[in-house]
Amino acid sequence: MASCAVEGGCPSDYVAVSISILSIILLLAKAVAPYLIYKIPRPKGSSFWLVAIQVLASFNLLLSIVMALNFLKFKGRHWWNSCYIWAVWLEGPLGFGLLLSCRIVQGFQLYNIFVKRRLPPVRSYIFLPLVLLPWIAGSVFIHMKKPLNNLCHMGTQWIIPVICLHALYIAVLVGLTGAVQHVEFRFHELKDLWRGILVSACCIGIWVVAYILNEVHEDISWVQIVSRFLLLVTTSILVLAFFSISLSQPLVSLMSLRKKDHPEYETMGHALGIPDSGLLLQGEPTQFADPNEPLDKLLLNRKFRQSFMAFADSCLAGESVHFYDEVQQLEKVPDNDHVRRIYMARHIIDKYIAPGATMEVNISHRCRQEILSTLDLAHPDLFKNAVNELMQLMKMNLVNDYWSSTFFMKLKEESNMRTVNHELEEFGGWNFSHRLSSVHCADDPFHQEHSPSKPDSNSCDSDLQ
Repeated sequence: MASCAVEGGCPSDYVAVSISILSIILLLAKAVAPYLIYKIPRPKGSSFWLVAIQVLASFNLLLSIVMALNFLKFKGRHWWNSCYIWAVWLEGPLGFGLLLSCRIVQGFQLYNIFVKRRLPPVRSYIFLPLVLLPWIAGSVFIHMKKPLNNLCHMGTQWIIPVICLHALYIAVLVGLTGAVQHVEFRFHELKDLWRGILVSACCIGIWVVAYILNEVHEDISWVQIVSRFLLLVTTSILVLAFFSISLSQPLVSLMSLRKKDHPEYETMGHALGIPDSGLLLQGEPTQFADPNEPLDKLLLNRKFRQSFMAFADSCLAGESVHFYDEVQQLEKVPDNDHVRRIYMARHIIDKYIAPGATMEVNISHRCRQEILSTLDLAHPDLFKNAVNELMQLMKMNLVNDYWSSTFFMKLKEESNMRTVNHELEEFGGWNFSHRLSSVHCADDPFHQEHSPSKPDSNSCDSDLQ
């Protein structure tokens, strides 16, 4: 036991490593499952790479603990066994520090979007390195001073500043969470922020306890083995608890292996409880789409819009119609419901407006910048100019071809069939029997249950007499 406590390779070490590998597999499944199972297109921008960086930082944190605390036994010493690679760089700037920095960036985004009602003034790919800079500077300083011994332990004069750096980032995260705690989030963002604070605080506590046990009792083999086992297993559990998708991709966060209600939330509008757009009620006949009507009026008809959208998709030009459809859903949200309007506006911007978006629409640079630099994401006319520009494009490029397409012919046939069925229902609802309508007696033979034991069957005649 004494040899494996120093060199690694104890049975408990391999059990802890197996648990950490399992946690990484579960983490990857949680992050990737919505895209593989539900075939969601991969988002672009910070909504995707912030989640990917969280997964990478979680892997780095677990790997740094495994390598720095000698869980695995290697023959001889190699340059890549250096404590400064694993315990300083991989655990700090590329592990725990990166995890906290990602959560701070996400909290900063939530604060700007829901409190300031604007997009963040600094891009995430610029803000994240700035937040991470103190970790990088601290790692450079420790690497230059080289305070670690052969067990990757440092003296008390070093551990206090390191703990203070961890606590500083948790304090920043607490401040951002406090600034947004009054917002009525729809996708558990606030709960995820508090959970991140709790998990990071527990990580620091466990790390300090394990460090003290390893530092003070270096000569007690079982203490070394038990403390590092608990450290790795607990960190594996906390990594899973720390991970969150809802802060960056709220709609994707609803589509996990644990939840069976995905079909109800295929769109952001459904997830926010916005009713379907359109003027038609269920059971109402489809109005005939008159080519002489203006396009903006025709698109208010839900059946026409669905048909026109299918035609545009077949021409690989459906972005404009999809954008119009989601803007219609946004307009159904009351102006005073700022949270839902911001959710929907942010979703539309990420999907259609942002450069490189999955369904980026063809609008002018001026119009795009007006939306991206808006000071009020809940403004009712936020997408008005974009809709007007796209309406002109659809009139020039799609409408004329649609009237001669099979999609319009199918819509016309459905309209005629619905009209005929509606007229038949109205016709069947009238009662044209003069004989039946003239019977007002209590013993109406068409509405009375007959019984042979009742002899008074001529009460109607007696009344007539």
